[in-house]
Amino acid sequence: MAKIGKKTKSVKKKVAASVVKKSAKTKAIKPTKKTGGTQKVSAVAGKRLNANSVGMEFISIPAGSFTMGSPKKEKGRGDDEKQVKVTITRAFELGKTVVTQQQWIEVMETTPWKREYGNNYPAVNVSWNDATKFCKKLTALERKSGKLSAKQKYRLPTEAEWEYACRAGTTTAYSCGDDESSLGDYAWYDDNSGAELHEVATKKPNPWGLFDMHGNVWEWCEDWYTESLSGGDDPKGPSAGSYRVLRGGNWRSASGCRSASRLYSSPASRDGYCGFRIVRVLL
Repeated sequence: MAKIGKKTKSVKKKVAASVVKKSAKTKAIKPTKKTGGTQKVSAVAGKRLNANSVGMEFISIPAGSFTMGSPKKEKGRGDDEKQVKVTITRAFELGKTVVTQQQWIEVMETTPWKREYGNNYPAVNVSWNDATKFCKKLTALERKSGKLSAKQKYRLPTEAEWEYACRAGTTTAYSCGDDESSLGDYAWYDDNSGAELHEVATKKPNPWGLFDMHGNVWEWCEDWYTESLSGGDDPKGPSAGSYRVLRGGNWRSASGCRSASRLYSSPASRDGYCGFRIVRVLL
């Protein structure tokens, strides 16, 4: 069975996969009791964009700066979450939801999941390798049909892009605040999931209109895993490694659903707890 891991305060845990783990104009998100402090973001954050050829909707994510990782006193914090300053220098477009099973079938013409779910459920049991193949094939199909220009492509988000979009200008443990009791309105996790995968976009979105950034399925990111977060401009992690990063948590744990929570696994690993969402960018 493939291994998957999470770095904790004093010990690195590995468990079987069946238990998965500058734009020109900016404004500051106003702090509230729920969202905490401020981050600099563009005024166009959260704009809905036209759907692509397989019905994926995208949300505009602006350039901006934020603090990646978690403070030392955050409940559930792992010791691989030491905070760093990050600047996303270019805007990008991120899927409003994870890739669904219907979208996967339309592009890849396979059904890798191990049981019947439904068209609007996350495409699961796909590895990092599978997810990147999906991005490449969708890019080729849409360039051929003229729906995507030669200067655009689909790919997985970097770990920094993912956390930046998840936080959506917030600095709290979850994009809905620090209080776990509010998480149920925004995420499927152990307290409300019934130990089951759920359809996408059935909970409230985060402040930028992205659904299920917390819970339901772990999401593959582009980066190789390293214990230390990479800071600076548009960080992409190490150039090589053994494991790829996953973010967002799943339906089994509230702590794993925190904005800063990190997981890692072999890029060939497939599991029913893992899915992915994609980025559309200009080259």
